[in-house]
Amino acid sequence: MLAALILIFAVTLYRVCYALTGSPSAWANFSPLAAILLCSAAYLPRRFIILVSLGPMIATDLFLNVHYHAPLIEAGMVSRYFCFGLILLLGYALRKVHRNKAFFLFGATLVGSSLFYLITNSMTWLSEANYAKTVPGWLQALTIGEPGFPPTLLFFRNTVLSDLFFTALFVITQSVFHKPRSRIAEARLP
Repeated sequence: MLAALILIFAVTLYRVCYALTGSPSAWANFSPLAAILLCSAAYLPRRFIILVSLGPMIATDLFLNVHYHAPLIEAGMVSRYFCFGLILLLGYALRKVHRNKAFFLFGATLVGSSLFYLITNSMTWLSEANYAKTVPGWLQALTIGEPGFPPTLLFFRNTVLSDLFFTALFVITQSVFHKPRSRIAEARLP
């Protein structure tokens, strides 16, 4: 568990450092949050899931909103937190999976990334006046986004890549530093 906590702290620090370095648009949405939520729910003891996974996310959201001079709580946070809740549930559903857990985690990662992309961009389409409330307007929100900003497909690509990368990092950390209970019991036998 110590390795997982160190990893969670490191990726939380990454999120803050990304913002402080000027948030290069090529790296937009390359974030560890979804992977941390998914893997925390899948691996960590239940009593730590909310504190360890949501605590750093809420703290960095508040810090980043202050940094960007945004309101502490904004409308877009609702759809993001809803998606993060779904991702937590995906991870929680994988708690009891022991065979091929990494395979199921990577599948859940892709599902979570896709849900996040579809839900948050659909909510932006519904709430922003810049989008026509038509099917072509919705497709614009899902592909090219608003003029003057990077295309939303760039955000989706970066979300998928970062979720896969940080999930792999978490899985590797768990496989290297976590001994299954059966091995621990065997090690204690005389």
